[in-house]
Amino acid sequence: MAVRVRLSRKGAKKRPFYRIVVTDVRSPRDGRFIESIGHYDPLKDPGEIKLDLGRLDYWLENGAKTSRTVTALAKRAREEAVAVAGQ
Repeated sequence: MAVRVRLSRKGAKKRPFYRIVVTDVRSPRDGRFIESIGHYDPLKDPGEIKLDLGRLDYWLENGAKTSRTVTALAKRAREEAVAVAGQ
């Protein structure tokens, strides 16, 4: 089974909210998923990202691929985690 880490859209019309989920590549965007590992709220300034980096690393080690958007969000989350740890 090919596994991908991608966004699943939630929220109302014109009020998007995304879950970061691990899912089979054949599942629809908002369909079944294996595990929810975080969320992303683009409407806050700056966009709020809550991501379980440990679980993301686990899935990447076990062969999961990330979407381009999740790759960018994970990079931002890691930078924020390093900045918070450095304070």
